[in-house]
Amino acid sequence: MTPDPRARAVEISDSVLFPGALQVDESAVLPVDRLDRLASAGFYGLAGPRECGGMGLDDMATALEVIEIIASGCLTSAFVWIQHHGAVRALVDAPRVLRDAWIEPLCTGAVRAGVAFSGLRRPGAPILTASPAGEGWRFDGFAPWVTGWGRIDVVRAAARRENGDIVWALVDAVGGPTLRPEPLRLAAVNASATVTLHFDRHLVAPERVISIQPFDEWQARDRGSLRVNGSLALGVARRCAALLESDALAAQLRECRRALDQASAETIPEERARASELALQAATILVVSGGGRSITLDHHAQRLAREALFLLVFGQTGAIKAAQLRRLYDGSHG
Repeated sequence: MTPDPRARAVEISDSVLFPGALQVDESAVLPVDRLDRLASAGFYGLAGPRECGGMGLDDMATALEVIEIIASGCLTSAFVWIQHHGAVRALVDAPRVLRDAWIEPLCTGAVRAGVAFSGLRRPGAPILTASPAGEGWRFDGFAPWVTGWGRIDVVRAAARRENGDIVWALVDAVGGPTLRPEPLRLAAVNASATVTLHFDRHLVAPERVISIQPFDEWQARDRGSLRVNGSLALGVARRCAALLESDALAAQLRECRRALDQASAETIPEERARASELALQAATILVVSGGGRSITLDHHAQRLAREALFLLVFGQTGAIKAAQLRRLYDGSHG
């Protein structure tokens, strides 16, 4: 593998992902060969330790730029692939029996993971609950967004106990009487096969429990992890800047990346709002520059514009939404 993972990511993004992005956009489900290519390059182990088959990449800035580069090639591929890394990171500190069984196949991409925890950010009563069932747990409710159904093997799911704690578990991504996927139709990245996943007295064995975590502790960590999804917006902006051959947009991209990298937990919502705004601005310029042909389905501009709209709300928290609306309203009156 190329020593610099960014160079390898650029090669895959420019030679495989971007040339096929329009085909993916029109597909019912992401062709698995895109994910296979990322796995063969070692990118499923981006967040994994080297001794477990991962890349052992300690440089967070490099990892974030790899995500950005892959997103610049095909956001749908990046969207499915990025969900995987949460499971890898979680299993590093999981009970040994779970770690030993799963982390190496996850790092190599032999096993691929999705996530089901966006409901934790919803205000009000929990929408996915965990109740004791023997030595294990019973999950009831639903996870509103689970991406990659049919392209993932397991889901890192989060359910709330009666006392508010979160039970994190590794659940097989196999539909059945107690686990029912409901497909969502999306205006962008529809081939990501995103579903609402319904749990009906779904049993989780004790050996599949990753951890039990206080909700307040998760909230604090979640605020500190919001930087990662910003790389998806930077990826869309990066591709638009390249297609336009715009030095001005490229400079804005560098400044936005720098600001995201330096943001604190308190300032990250504002910088995430800025990144999604940049993606939307860059895609709008691309559409306008291309004229009428930009809105034909065989043109990248309309795809990137829809993806930029999608990234306004993907991974959105209340604080990010408030920052977005403030910036948009200020711009409309400024």
